[in-house]
Amino acid sequence: MSRAAAATGPHRPLPGPGGPSAIQVRGLRKSYGRTTVVDGLHLDVPHGTVFALLGPNGAGKTTAVRILSARTAADGGDVRIAGYDLSTDADAVRTAVGLLGRATGVDTRLTAEENLLLASALCRLPTPDGRSRAAELLARLGMPRVATEPAAALSSGTLRRLDLAMLLAGDPSVVLLDEPTAGLDPVGRRIVRDVVRDLVADGITVLFTTCSPQEAAWLADRIGVLHRGRLVAEGTQDELLRLVPGGHIRLHFADTAELAAAAAPFRMHTVVRDDTALSLQIPGDGSVALMRAVLDVLEDARVEPRRLTVHSPGLEDVFAALVDSGSQDPPRPSDRAAHPPDAPRGKELRDSRSLWREVLPVIAAAPLLPAHVAEAGLAALPGVLLTVLVCAAPAFAGHARADVPPPARRC
Repeated sequence: MSRAAAATGPHRPLPGPGGPSAIQVRGLRKSYGRTTVVDGLHLDVPHGTVFALLGPNGAGKTTAVRILSARTAADGGDVRIAGYDLSTDADAVRTAVGLLGRATGVDTRLTAEENLLLASALCRLPTPDGRSRAAELLARLGMPRVATEPAAALSSGTLRRLDLAMLLAGDPSVVLLDEPTAGLDPVGRRIVRDVVRDLVADGITVLFTTCSPQEAAWLADRIGVLHRGRLVAEGTQDELLRLVPGGHIRLHFADTAELAAAAAPFRMHTVVRDDTALSLQIPGDGSVALMRAVLDVLEDARVEPRRLTVHSPGLEDVFAALVDSGSQDPPRPSDRAAHPPDAPRGKELRDSRSLWREVLPVIAAAPLLPAHVAEAGLAALPGVLLTVLVCAAPAFAGHARADVPPPARRC
């Protein structure tokens, strides 16, 4: 369906107040109890572009997408989607936005085609238009052969594509995809990527989450790296690559004499000479200007390299540098105080049991003492108390000695 035709359809929401960005987020916050999931998120996604929210598991990607689609309430911040203010016009946001979440919206009791017809009916499409729309989406997502099959018999990857087709039945102006290629085989991933590119060509804005730097690089115009709820970097792929050093060009030579002659003009400490590989590594961005300058220097030295290779850091290197997925928060002071690493907990338990074994007979005899005093008179009370102290003293004294560390041995 063309954008011009879609714009006049009854299922197309009227556009909200215009603006340069289809998605505008300022200071978005969300916590669950004491855990902050989204922490001051800022985003600007222009109309008709693809934005990737890249981050490890637990970074807050799914929560952010659910807030933007008006499925989860935020704790703070300002959000405008397709021109609508999320805080005052959440229904309009839900109409304008299509969300592909982690959970499937497919009714497994229906066929694939019936699910799409139901989605079209919910978008108030007339029945004939709904049937043509369903056939179009099934073909677009590579599922015409499963149109009449029960959804319960479809593979997880096909169900994922059917979910995406049902989302597109509403012809949204903004599409939010939470890990859209998760669980798909290579063919399914390629189909989803093609659909995303087609959506953007039609002027639809797409924001998707992913854990894969490669996925972000293939699809996105701009990439935001999310870590522990914070946007730690944002830009185009080239802009992000410039954040991490490590690019260089490597020159290979025929013998050690040529290598020595080539290394002589480069007196920088950052140039790495490898006599075993007969190579010279020069740091830089691998640009044409850098390579031309290096070759000019070698020409003046009358040395010609046998081979030249360019090495640039990839988006995976940027991701690894910005996100330390193996880091953990340090233990709280209260945890360290309650359970110090060298606490002899087993010894304390044994000492406590020993103390109870020695004191228990005294405690058991205590109820008999009043009767003895009543029979013998108050004159016997001092003697009774003295007897109790004499019986209990060894137990307490032994426990106190156990708490004193033994003297250090001298060599």
